[in-house]
Amino acid sequence: MEQKKKRIVIALGGNALGNTLPEQMKAVKITAKAIVDLIEENCEVIVSHGNGPQVGMINNAMAALSRENPAQPNTPLSVCVAMSQAYIGYDLQNALREELHNRGIKDIPVATMVTQVRVDETDPAFDHPSKPIGHFMTKEQADFAEKHYGYIMKEDAGRGYRRVVASPQPQEIIEIGAIRTLVESGQVVIACGGGGIPVMRRGNHLKGASAVIDKDFASELMAENLDADYLIILTAVEKVAIQFGKPDEQWLDDMTTTEAQRYIQEGQFAPGSMLPKVQAAVRFAESKPGRTALITLLEKAKDGILGKTGTRIHKG
Repeated sequence: MEQKKKRIVIALGGNALGNTLPEQMKAVKITAKAIVDLIEENCEVIVSHGNGPQVGMINNAMAALSRENPAQPNTPLSVCVAMSQAYIGYDLQNALREELHNRGIKDIPVATMVTQVRVDETDPAFDHPSKPIGHFMTKEQADFAEKHYGYIMKEDAGRGYRRVVASPQPQEIIEIGAIRTLVESGQVVIACGGGGIPVMRRGNHLKGASAVIDKDFASELMAENLDADYLIILTAVEKVAIQFGKPDEQWLDDMTTTEAQRYIQEGQFAPGSMLPKVQAAVRFAESKPGRTALITLLEKAKDGILGKTGTRIHKG
């Protein structure tokens, strides 16, 4: 009897995609190899990814267009996220298809789902926008953006001014039914890119929000919704560390959700870096018995699943 496939949601970090168009083209080839390794290990894979550099690039390009042509209205951030999902999905699905074919696997299609994620407009994050996006501006440019586009601008460590937006919690993945159908038909699905296009419900209408959803939290919600066995968060380090960068630094192979909560309380993980990854891992591991989260390097994903490396987070 064939062993049941493990269902895995993989959250790719920015380092898996590069920072420019040529870098992304190269990076997705390496990324595709790591993902197809997991498919060969009898895993059913759903891929999500960040979009930091890409959405910044698109946002800057669209802002430049509106400055050049006053008749061209400024592009909402939600539209920039949608553009980044399609552009990253295009490169990723091509690289995955090519890698599958190179290994003689011709019966697994790859699809990208442009995904909307509902956020709550009463989320306290909207009162405290903190996520910097886009390029640095001078005081004059920042004043112009505040006046003409309604942006919230903040001075950033003496380097200039940057737009800041809210980072609310994901509440619902609008296209989850379609994603589930594709997964169950045997496809590799790329979804919830950049944390999803943030939308708010207004009756039957979904209105785009000026926000960025953390991709680790959106991936965690998708993993729960798809009843995945594993959530793998791929990042720039092989394992999670406590006392990071200090003489008594300790790399962890294994962490219970109770230990992880204690380390979070102690402030062991940097906000905006490792903290959301550990929080998402804990949320997933606690959501249902038997669910495991893994944080590791992209190139080590297969070894992580085989228990050879990475930091495993499980209920306890």
